Amino acid sequence: MGTVKIFLVDDHTIIRDGIRALLSLDSDFEVTGEASGWDELELLLQKKQPDLIILDIEMPGKSGLEIAETLQDSHPEIRKIILSANVDSETVYEAINAGVLSILPKNSNEDELATAIRKAMNGEEYFTHTVAQMIIKNYINKNKISSKYDPKPNILLTEREIEIIRGFSDGLSYKEIGAKLDISPRTVESHKLNILEKLELHTIIDIVKYAIKNNIVQI
Repeated sequence: MGTVKIFLVDDHTIIRDGIRALLSLDSDFEVTGEASGWDELELLLQKKQPDLIILDIEMPGKSGLEIAETLQDSHPEIRKIILSANVDSETVYEAINAGVLSILPKNSNEDELATAIRKAMNGEEYFTHTVAQMIIKNYINKNKISSKYDPKPNILLTEREIEIIRGFSDGLSYKEIGAKLDISPRTVESHKLNILEKLELHTIIDIVKYAIKNNIVQI
């Protein structure tokens, strides 16, 4: 993966300082730019481009969601993560529609932030347990689970694969699922890839929707 070059966008200097301090603990990450809002970010992007941007939602001028939408049009190759004190289901869906790959509460720990960044760089979503539950309940309430997630004839999931699916549905990381099942995160990843191939799905969110529709998890 190499060193991930990261911009921090938050109108509070103390918050940026805290995030930078967390990221400095991992040699794979490098903060190469900081901005307090869209105007400063736009100037930064004219000089250099990051691999990933961590955005706050509530900022003067353009909000984090509006910035994410703008970046989706102008710099679609830049990965985006939102870190916010207030996360609700509407914000989650607006963020996903704006190409954001992870929405984390600001009380997330170092491991959660690092996991979100690594998964984002692989083009994968990452959601904490709280956010994952919002997504699941929203899909149920709005009946948005399409026939794409209907049972697949003649497809049998192993007991271990079902355990992996339940772990993802609980919003657990690869490391947390591995610890729970006494297997390595790499083995969890291998199981995930097998599940996706078997079910003809593409993302962990697809797996969670399949699990709900097929009563593998109960909400």
